[in-house]
Amino acid sequence: MPFLDTPEYQSWGKSSSYPGYARNVPSMNDLVRQHTALGETDLEWLHLLVSEWQLLSDLSFADLVLWVPTLDGTRYVSVAQMRPNTGPTSYQDDMVGHLVPRGRRPLLDAALDEGRIVREGDPEWREEVPVRVESIPVRREGRVLGVIARNTNLLTVRTPSRLELTYLQSASDLAQMIAAGSFPFPGQQVDMDASPRVGDGLMRLDADGVVTYASPNALSAYHRLGLAADLVGQHLGTTTAELAPSRGPVDEALVKLASGWAPRETEVEGNGGVIQLRAIPLKPKGTRIGSLVLCRDVTELRRRERELITKDATIREIHHRVKNNLQTVAALLRLQARRMDSESGREALNEAVRRVGSIAIVHETLSQNLDERVEFDEIADRVIAMVAEISPGKVQCRRVGRFGILDAEVATPLSMVLTEILQNALEHAFTQGEGGTVEVTAARSGSGRTDGRLLITILDDGCGLPEGFDPQRAGNLGLQIVRTLVEGELGGTFDMVRAEPRGTKVVLDVPVSSQK
Repeated sequence: MPFLDTPEYQSWGKSSSYPGYARNVPSMNDLVRQHTALGETDLEWLHLLVSEWQLLSDLSFADLVLWVPTLDGTRYVSVAQMRPNTGPTSYQDDMVGHLVPRGRRPLLDAALDEGRIVREGDPEWREEVPVRVESIPVRREGRVLGVIARNTNLLTVRTPSRLELTYLQSASDLAQMIAAGSFPFPGQQVDMDASPRVGDGLMRLDADGVVTYASPNALSAYHRLGLAADLVGQHLGTTTAELAPSRGPVDEALVKLASGWAPRETEVEGNGGVIQLRAIPLKPKGTRIGSLVLCRDVTELRRRERELITKDATIREIHHRVKNNLQTVAALLRLQARRMDSESGREALNEAVRRVGSIAIVHETLSQNLDERVEFDEIADRVIAMVAEISPGKVQCRRVGRFGILDAEVATPLSMVLTEILQNALEHAFTQGEGGTVEVTAARSGSGRTDGRLLITILDDGCGLPEGFDPQRAGNLGLQIVRTLVEGELGGTFDMVRAEPRGTKVVLDVPVSSQK
């Protein structure tokens, strides 16, 4: 009978159609808190273990399942699972959430009760595949919290190479450290997405820091740094420090780290190459017998990161210079306006100053970002404040709602549109000394990346539109700019109507990316 179909396996949130399979895989937090007596500090230790145990799985060529005894001590619940990147899996199905009665799996009972690694027993057969099962107690501060079941698919077992023997010996050392409570290392949370993995490159060092084995990938990484000889027999710390350029004496910290004396990570750069190192001291019986050093060639990754940083810095600098140039243009226009004798000419130049200023605000915001997207609410508030300076009386301007994040190609024309409409409202809706309000309302809609829309309403309580006014045909420059930008560049719609009981309402409907 296949292993997962045995009647003792029950699922947390089980499906009636398949008693041994969890329909919705629960989280480790849920399982531990609901089924076990472990406290929060114990749970944190398990999380630390799970963040590291891909290393044990890959070195063992085996699946790992973490079993924790239930609150009443009558069963075990599987709270986490890991499959190897270096070999075939023993489980086609997810084991997380399964419950097994105590007594059904003697190896689990022995490891939990005796606190030792248990390897006795014949291989199990699962779907015509022989599987060797071992149990590793998980210890923390003298207490056994649970048991790791290490399951090795024996179908592809062959005469082991030097690499495989090194992997298995290292896995055995790590397993003993887990059983002793000395692995994982407290306070050494590892980002497995960024750290080197077993397949990236592995070196085994003796207690003196001398390399006893180096995988082909590890040797290639060191060749990238400029090493011309073999690594085996070399003192890794000294060799690494010699390959890394230094203007002063040998970097003692790098020598110590690369020798594997402490669990640390670093990057070494030399000869145009960059490798990432992670040292793991091996203390299976409490005394350091050597270490594992994982390495990864990250030369191309760092080169691309530097290119992106340079590109981002260049783009920000371009926006900064455009903003400065626009401000210079605005200053020249403002200076020219002061020397104009014609009132209409002076006002036309001042309008141009505000138009240029609205574009400069967008570029200033873009110069502070890492991408071509801006938080438009800040821009809208600055445009409102800039235009409010021309208010003929006690007119209050305010914003309601959120514009959200907009692409630069939308933000630039929209800032100009907002400037023109507000400028038009403050100049024509209110007489000198008259009070009132102008309210800008923004609302986003849409759930996809490309089907969102932005609805903007500018409402004032001024004198309203004159009789027979047609905003689609009005000939003043401001409205021509608004129509061109909204309908031409933004692909939206624009309308201006009388408001009730008085005033004017302008409605803009613009398609935008719906990311808010």
